[in-house]
Amino acid sequence: MTDREEHTGTRGGDVDANADLDDSEKRLTAHPIEPSAPEEFGLVQAWWGNGKGKTTAALGLAFRAAGHGYRVHVLQFLKGGTESVEDVRGEYNAMAMMPGITYENTGHYGWHGFLDGTADDEHEAKARGALARARELLESARTVSLSEPLALEGPPEDGMHMLVLDEVLYAVDRDLLSPEDLLELIDDKPENLELICTGSHNRPNYLTEHAELISQVKKEKHPLEGGYPARKGTEF
Repeated sequence: MTDREEHTGTRGGDVDANADLDDSEKRLTAHPIEPSAPEEFGLVQAWWGNGKGKTTAALGLAFRAAGHGYRVHVLQFLKGGTESVEDVRGEYNAMAMMPGITYENTGHYGWHGFLDGTADDEHEAKARGALARARELLESARTVSLSEPLALEGPPEDGMHMLVLDEVLYAVDRDLLSPEDLLELIDDKPENLELICTGSHNRPNYLTEHAELISQVKKEKHPLEGGYPARKGTEF
């Protein structure tokens, strides 16, 4: 029997759909998620480009890290959703189900309003509020040992091994923040904290000497060009 075969929920044919499972068994995983600490975290990643998938990639990294028992926090700079948060509900629901991940945004940011150029002052204020929040999180992270496991439950002020700054590169690209604002965050981050930055259709050249990974997500074709609207479950 392989290691994978030993664990409930990894092979559909081995699972009795009618079995009476208690609450602790309903979340089927290959291995129970226990608090752990990464051995080689501390890099800066930047995901940019005109293609779909930058936030998606960052969330994939967040879930992968959490699956190893690391603490992750996702701070969204531009995605605040509508009053019903309909456009971000998919990832929020998934993160809420996953031990080790916490998330927040700058409020009902009005992403769609930003696209049509309205309320520039409000958008800048929101972005700067998110920047201040990122500084708070980094300050809190410096008070704990990131080389040790962290509790999987609790506020992000208790520490994190990975911080995702979703859309922060858009905020810089659109002059809501300055490159120096982001570079100061990078300089101030704890040595062992992995920092993920996403956004922008333009290459963040100011990160060339500061990021260990810079990935371009390039569009070849997009459903919007074919008249397909954003779809629940793929875009939100």
